[in-house]
Amino acid sequence: MRIVLFEPDIPQNAGNVVRTCACTGAKLVLVEPLGFKISDKGLKRAGLDYWLGVDVTIKGGHEFEALLEATTDPIYFFSSHATRNYTTVSYEPDATLIFGSETAGLPRHFHERWPERFLSLPMRKGARCLNLANSVAIVVYEAWRQIGSTPNRTADGGLAILVVPSSEAVPPAVHWHARIVPR
Repeated sequence: MRIVLFEPDIPQNAGNVVRTCACTGAKLVLVEPLGFKISDKGLKRAGLDYWLGVDVTIKGGHEFEALLEATTDPIYFFSSHATRNYTTVSYEPDATLIFGSETAGLPRHFHERWPERFLSLPMRKGARCLNLANSVAIVVYEAWRQIGSTPNRTADGGLAILVVPSSEAVPPAVHWHARIVPR
């Protein structure tokens, strides 16, 4: 299973997603551009020493969109503007779960291309959105529960989390944990 964080703005959220990956066996793929530098201290601090146990790669934005168009795996997008609840689908181990940036959300053309694949987490009327890292954790654990994993056993193939960073970062397909080492 893959989780995509599209163009995240807040380094602490990405660091917290790394912790979720480490605890669930998820992979993290960063898709450009990010709203922060990968050398950001807040990013490293939020991920602590969990970076070492997580497989993290980087994808360019166009490369990621081509991958989406070519995949036959189920894909789901998460947005506070969606009307379908995230618990109404049956997640599969090969699903791709895509989250937008904290400030801009997901591109309109994703909504236009895959409107039936947009899901939301329930919130009180008038609430804008949940924290990105919290939203990822909620959905990952629901998917993990459905797939049949427990804290002592990861799903076959684990989960993959894709985050989307900035082009000043590392070349595509370079593993992040080989580049960022917590102090």
